[in-house]
Amino acid sequence: MAKKKILTVPNPLLRKVSEPVNSINAEIKNLMDDMLETMYSAPGIGLAAVQVGVLKRIIVIDLSKDGEKKNPLFIVNPQITYKSDNLISYEEGCLSIPNQFAEVKRPSSCKVNFLDYHGKKTEINADGLLATCIQHEVDHLNGILFIDHLSKLKKDLILKKTKKQIREIDRVIV
Repeated sequence: MAKKKILTVPNPLLRKVSEPVNSINAEIKNLMDDMLETMYSAPGIGLAAVQVGVLKRIIVIDLSKDGEKKNPLFIVNPQITYKSDNLISYEEGCLSIPNQFAEVKRPSSCKVNFLDYHGKKTEINADGLLATCIQHEVDHLNGILFIDHLSKLKKDLILKKTKKQIREIDRVIV
């Protein structure tokens, strides 16, 4: 396994729609393993392949807390077939928009069809944080960021703060 670089805004790749995976082979499994290692070391609870520069419809998620047994979920070619009318709000962040958080309302539950790590067709009903995380990551596969669910003012403020952080990181002091 190898840790990959996580793309950050304003990288234009983050706005592209990801392509379906044709078959789950050794290369795709290696990518999923690398994504999982990258997500754990970031640290985060979800990561889409596009965030590591690969335009494939692949997501890894693990909601386990520190000290708990790891429980990774590998989601390939997700299709959300149901979203609840009931909305819940979570303070979301994103590894591609470092150190920025905002309350986002999303459906409280969803049903998703996908292929698992071994290529087996799977369907799960997710609610709460898992439903939010799945929807957040599927948005990534469609070129949508969590800030796109915010008002223009909040979105612009977050982007401005992120650009300032990047400038400060890139600044060299001699």
